[in-house]
Amino acid sequence: MPHSMLGRLFKKAAVQRPLDTARVPDGMRVYAIGDIHGRNDLLHNLLKQIEADDAARGAADTHIIFLGDLMDRGPDSAGVMNTAMALRDAGRKVRFLMGNHEEVFVRVCRKNDTKVTRFFLRIGGEETVLSYAITRAEYITLDMEQLSERLATLVPEAHLEFVESFEDQIVIGDYAFVHAGIRPGVPLSEQKPSDLRWIREDFVDQRGDLEKVVVYGHTIYDEVEERGSRIGIDTGAYASDKLTALGLEGGERWYLQT
Repeated sequence: MPHSMLGRLFKKAAVQRPLDTARVPDGMRVYAIGDIHGRNDLLHNLLKQIEADDAARGAADTHIIFLGDLMDRGPDSAGVMNTAMALRDAGRKVRFLMGNHEEVFVRVCRKNDTKVTRFFLRIGGEETVLSYAITRAEYITLDMEQLSERLATLVPEAHLEFVESFEDQIVIGDYAFVHAGIRPGVPLSEQKPSDLRWIREDFVDQRGDLEKVVVYGHTIYDEVEERGSRIGIDTGAYASDKLTALGLEGGERWYLQT
């Protein structure tokens, strides 16, 4: 074989990424939905796209994964919760990951702690509160202690139990689905929930291959971020109007977006 041809083959092998060979099990089709943040309107739009895409591709064992942060910042977190629960109750194969916003949401509703309430409001919780059965007129009359007490009666128990059932990571084939990322150098089986829900720079700045191709949200990008062993699909829906889903089947991947 000529030396020039060997050089081309070596170069091609050297730049091949885990993304180029990653697969999900045969017969399975997976849709992963990025951070929704209270945009129930975009979620309905994206679910319609997923239904149409799924039907067009033919029969498969179809699963839908929500990457977390269903709530806060956008105008209708309660509506997103109802939509997600309805999807689950309809018998679809759907799974949900616990994001950092879900973690805070459960804490603020389960514990009468003004410090947690103040933090919740700072990260977009005001919009979540107002998506439930409380008027802005009532809301602005409440101090932190009163609001902490009110939240315990405002959010339906079914919503809290639903969020508390969320998972920390999902592994399918060559892919690991998490909310925020993973701690590089730590096996998936030993990852801490705090990292899976909150990590940012230590994960997104890492270089080199990971145990699996990690699909994540949490960190906002203008467009889908594909790099090495990572796929980031949080496109800032609450502000950008772009809610993104990743589709996977066999060794193929594609994207749907509002």
